Amino acid sequence: MSRDERRRVRGVMLCHFVASLAALGMPPFFAILLSEEFASTQLHLVGWLYVLPTVFSALAAPWWGRFADRYGARRSLLRAQVGLALGFLLASQATSVGGFALALTVQGLLGGTFAASNTWLAGELQGERLARALTAMQASARAALVVAPILFGYLIGGISPLTLYAWLTLLPLAAAALVATVPASGSPREAVQAADSASGDRHHEPPSASEAVHPGLLLWLQFGFSFACVVTYPYFIADLQGRFAGLSTVTLATLFSLPHLVYLAFSAPLGKALAGHCPRRTLTLAFAVMALACWAQYGLAGSDWQAQAGMWLARLAMGLAMTAAFVALHRLMSGASRQRAGRLFGRLDAAAKWAGVAAGLGAGVLASRFGLASPLLASAWVLAALGLSLAPGLTHSLSTSSQRTRT
Repeated sequence: MSRDERRRVRGVMLCHFVASLAALGMPPFFAILLSEEFASTQLHLVGWLYVLPTVFSALAAPWWGRFADRYGARRSLLRAQVGLALGFLLASQATSVGGFALALTVQGLLGGTFAASNTWLAGELQGERLARALTAMQASARAALVVAPILFGYLIGGISPLTLYAWLTLLPLAAAALVATVPASGSPREAVQAADSASGDRHHEPPSASEAVHPGLLLWLQFGFSFACVVTYPYFIADLQGRFAGLSTVTLATLFSLPHLVYLAFSAPLGKALAGHCPRRTLTLAFAVMALACWAQYGLAGSDWQAQAGMWLARLAMGLAMTAAFVALHRLMSGASRQRAGRLFGRLDAAAKWAGVAAGLGAGVLASRFGLASPLLASAWVLAALGLSLAPGLTHSLSTSSQRTRT
């Protein structure tokens, strides 16, 4: 990337991180909010409140994607930041659980900063540059996921949750102000592509036709991969408490966070190392390794050091495979984003959101019927199915049927 491109990517990442702190930091404290602010003992509502913004964000994402294509990615990102701020402001003024639920609905309908940020980057960059920018954006989201609960857990000790929501309104507004200061691209994407071709720089081109995937398959990969990751989250710590007696809360939390920390540490170097490799093959291998890592975690148990060491290694392998999968998936997204980027990333964001909803509900059903470790096994099976869906015969038949439909 050039210096100006790095500056734009870093600016968008900072804006997204600032907004994500608020959106990701408060849901873990919904139980405290219900009891302290609304004197509610119906803690089963926490799960519904948790998925409410996600559901409405998934519903609205394709529409906002078309909005970005028509009116511009910068306006769409500014709209998302202001919409998020409005949702937080309404939450701070809620006087009942219903009012708070309405605020979360507004947050979901008018938010969508991640898709809007990716759409903007797709208008500024292309090829390998865009793939690396998307990988960096994923790192921004995961950094917020690590930092936000710790930061807000400390703040809630001193101020009420609804008062904190009022202060959090300032974060997306600050992000909107940052968006307005991020410099626009000095040349359109076509000019950048022409410059790269003239200089013989093939390193930044999007995947070739043989490496590209059908948009429908790309949506399935996004949905399935998101589901496979999220389904392991809700009951992981509770599961390990039962299977590994004696592990401290800090150790359990570290095991939970390890794949995300691996992503933060290795996404950039892995992105460079895998730049010359076929993204479909990388993705297939990454899915296979991640499936084996989830299967290993499902089978490990005991208080001996071998079992605990095996869990650490399995989580480390899961993190590396997850990182490689994201890198390859982002390259495929980059190759598919040459036209109507807003519509594409809106649909991809909706697929990820619906996957999160399905994974949260599915994890609850699986854990209640087959045990707390069963979501790990489900994740392994889904990852195996994703790898099989990338088999050359299946992808070729899908592409052929699509071409016949168009003709």
